[in-house]
Amino acid sequence: MDSSVPSPHPFEPRPRHRDRHGRGMRGPVAPPQVPLSASRGEVFRDLVQDSVERLERRWPQLTEVDFVVLDVPGDLEDTVPLGRALPAGKGRPAQIVVYRRPVEIRTKSRDERALLVHEVVVEQVAELLGLAPESVDPRYGQE
Repeated sequence: MDSSVPSPHPFEPRPRHRDRHGRGMRGPVAPPQVPLSASRGEVFRDLVQDSVERLERRWPQLTEVDFVVLDVPGDLEDTVPLGRALPAGKGRPAQIVVYRRPVEIRTKSRDERALLVHEVVVEQVAELLGLAPESVDPRYGQE
């Protein structure tokens, strides 16, 4: 005793209706141009990119290095690394990896996170270039 009228096309999408409380269509909380709509991963990638751009002005050879953000390290050890530097190999450029979740866990605010991201990037660049972190960025450890 189905009183509904069958649709002429069974796979045709149903029209959108107001929600059952009559408050209107559901949609995004914030428009895309507002920073609220950026995911934590995107914000973290921006912090890494800012740090890299800061260092590239002083070290132009860093344009040849791939900077990668991963959520967590694949092989867990006794201590969880915040980043890793991988030298160039056959057919692949040198790579610096920054691990998002370990850095986020160790920081409370965006400013702390930006500072720690920069320190990790400086330390990994220093390891890759065989230099002291203070020579890569003279402000290392002072901020």
